[in-house]
Amino acid sequence: MKWTELTIQTGRRAGAFDITQECAAFVAREGDGLLNVFVPHATCGLVVMELGSGSESDLQEALERLLPRDDRWVHQHGTKGHGADHVVPAFAAPSISVPVIDGRLALGTWQSIGLLDTNVDNERRTVRLSFVGA
Repeated sequence: MKWTELTIQTGRRAGAFDITQECAAFVAREGDGLLNVFVPHATCGLVVMELGSGSESDLQEALERLLPRDDRWVHQHGTKGHGADHVVPAFAAPSISVPVIDGRLALGTWQSIGLLDTNVDNERRTVRLSFVGA
């Protein structure tokens, strides 16, 4: 198994951060296999969706409707509404697997890999990539 870690600077802002190019570079020239992407954090997850077309704003608005940033949460440390951040991984899993064919991510035409982070209390995130060849 081949692996690496990425450090993603979120700058204390919520959003979906595109990591597709980093993932593609990691598996380039690896042949066939499976890429696993994992975030070792309790307040963010991963998405496979179209990024860069405005979908990020739609996702953020949907999450704000589902998970309001107010004082209803039992988990109450951090910024207001931080408890909602701890529910995000129930909607965006902390790991995904992507097939790799001939050293290329087998994503659909409009699919990208994104780190979904709503927690503005952290400015830096770790993403672990691992590749298992066929």
